[in-house]
Amino acid sequence: MLNMGINELSNYIVIDSEIRFGKPCIKGTRITVGDILQWLSEGIPVSEILDDYPLLKEIHIKAALSFAARREEIVKVIAAA
Repeated sequence: MLNMGINELSNYIVIDSEIRFGKPCIKGTRITVGDILQWLSEGIPVSEILDDYPLLKEIHIKAALSFAARREEIVKVIAAA
C-alpha cells in the first residue's frame, strides 16, 4: 500500500498554487506533505497525528510517505542526468 501509483496519489495529494504556496497538500485540507513528514520525524505517533487532525486518515499519512518517496526518486534521476 505504501507504493501508490501517480493516479492513486492524486486521490489524496493535490498541488494548487492558491493553497500553501503550491506545496503538495492532503486533498481538502491545508496540511502539507511536509507537515506530515515533519511530525513523523519528530517522533509523533500516527495515532496522535490522527487525533490532532480529525480530517486526516491513515491513508493520507501513507499517501504523504509514498509521495515523498516518489519525489526522492525523481531527484535521484535528475541528479544523475
